[in-house]
Amino acid sequence: MTTEKYTRFEPADYLVDIDDVAAYLQIAVEESAENPTAVLRALGVIARSRNMSELARRVGMSRDGLYKALSDQGNPTWSTVFKVSDALGLKLTFRAVA
Repeated sequence: MTTEKYTRFEPADYLVDIDDVAAYLQIAVEESAENPTAVLRALGVIARSRNMSELARRVGMSRDGLYKALSDQGNPTWSTVFKVSDALGLKLTFRAVA
């Protein structure tokens, strides 16, 4: 009998470029109607896929503070969400759908 080994799936490993990041975040936005923490979790994954120390510097937070804000237990302000988005090269926008 062969023993199979599994590794934990880490989505941050697959966010190679800005288009991947934008698509991942868009999916989180669409999912957020059923799961309000989806966008924040996605921002945390995206932040981990980048240089967290450099991102924290651009946002104006400590590395640990940014990790905490974007964790499952985090509760970042809208200001932090917008700063993180901007530092990642993304713009959080809304558009009419009707």
